[in-house]
Amino acid sequence: MRSWGSVGHYIQGPGVLADVRRYADRFGGSHLFLVDSYVQGLLAPALYAAYDDDDVYETVLFEGDITRHSVERIETRIGDGFDVIISVGGGTVIDVAKMIASKKHVALVVCPTIASTDAPTSAMSILYSDEGEMNEIVIHRANPDLVLVDTRVIAAAPRRFLISGIGDALSTYYEGLSNDHTGHANYVWCDTGQGRASIAGRAIARACFETLFADAPAALVACDLKVPTPAFENVVEANILLSGIGFENVGCSIAHGIGNAITAIPEGERAMHGERVAFGTLCLLIAEDYPAEEIDRVISFCVRCGLPITFGALGLDPSREDLEKIAEAALAAESWAASPTAICDVAGVVDLMRVADALGCVAHL
Repeated sequence: MRSWGSVGHYIQGPGVLADVRRYADRFGGSHLFLVDSYVQGLLAPALYAAYDDDDVYETVLFEGDITRHSVERIETRIGDGFDVIISVGGGTVIDVAKMIASKKHVALVVCPTIASTDAPTSAMSILYSDEGEMNEIVIHRANPDLVLVDTRVIAAAPRRFLISGIGDALSTYYEGLSNDHTGHANYVWCDTGQGRASIAGRAIARACFETLFADAPAALVACDLKVPTPAFENVVEANILLSGIGFENVGCSIAHGIGNAITAIPEGERAMHGERVAFGTLCLLIAEDYPAEEIDRVISFCVRCGLPITFGALGLDPSREDLEKIAEAALAAESWAASPTAICDVAGVVDLMRVADALGCVAHL
């Protein structure tokens, strides 16, 4: 069975956040803003400029990690008198908004302020334990109704966020190939839970890959200058839309299995999601026996973009015990089964990560 899922509408460009009220009104007249305090202080004038004092809107601030407990705390603070949730910020506040919109059966407008992950478009929330480890994936009934991407805001963010998004997006094409080889299910809801990638999903994953290799270096220069050039716009679209629709429709594999598992040790939380996934992508290429030329191409791309492909660059100095904890968590991930690799024990995954680190170190010599 082929299955396809997608965000309802996607609008990207400089200054579009100023029109958030007009866009949100298409889905209902009573609006709840869910933002963090930093975004509230930075973007409040743009967010609320179109509202009058008698308009129906409310703002709720979210801080901290996304856990079952933190989502429940937000739920107790809000009622049922709104038609649209408008989530403004990074992946955490967006995932919280998805949880609440799904439970309340209201429309969701997502306004990402960074291009660090592909979270904005998907029907998925990632939950963490109170100790900070990723421990649950929640698939919602629907994707966001609208994703509104203001590239002027994205360009003003530190370059590390854009680099992290590039690392996350880099995995999309290769992980899709893993799923194709094994016939593993994607993340699109269907009655059987066994949906496979469509032609459209595979094409979008490839377009994501091609866009990154064509435009990422130039986009990072534009980011340093805080100018949303065409190359910058292309990479933002790849990071958010192409990677977001891509991973959901073609599935994840070893790159995310290892990238997420790195949080099994406390030091792993120092790296951003996309940074960890970039290292995981190198592991995937090694585990699935890609040609040396392809591995070298990806390593060179990562080095050029500033993506970490060594333990040291990830802020890690892992002991054997640390690596075994990561390996155990990676093997327990559902995404590991999507790969055709023969590596299926802790010792093998530890060796895989050590080889990836060694290759990364050689590339930096």
